Amino acid sequence: MDQSLAVLTNAGRYSKFTYKGKTITFRTGKDLIKYLRVKNWEDGYLVVDCLGKAKGQYEDYIDMTYILENLYMNPKTYLSGMQGVTIQDV
Repeated sequence: MDQSLAVLTNAGRYSKFTYKGKTITFRTGKDLIKYLRVKNWEDGYLVVDCLGKAKGQYEDYIDMTYILENLYMNPKTYLSGMQGVTIQDV
C-alpha cells in the first residue's frame, strides 16, 4: 500500500480513516451501505460518492480536520504528506 495514501472504509454505522498507522473511527449515517469513490480530497476535506439503503447513490462530505480537532489531534501534523485517499471494501 502506498504510504502517501489514506484508506477510508466502513462497516455498519462506523467509518474508519487510516493513515500513518493510526485509525480514526467515526460514526456515519445509518443509510450508508458503502463508499464508492473519493471524488475530491483537499486539506482534510473529502467529497465522496456513497451507496445508501434508501437514497441509492449520493454525494457526501467528510471533514477530517473537524474530526481530528475534536480528538485533540493536530490535523496539519497528522495529514502532512498525504497525497490522497482510497476506498477499501471490508
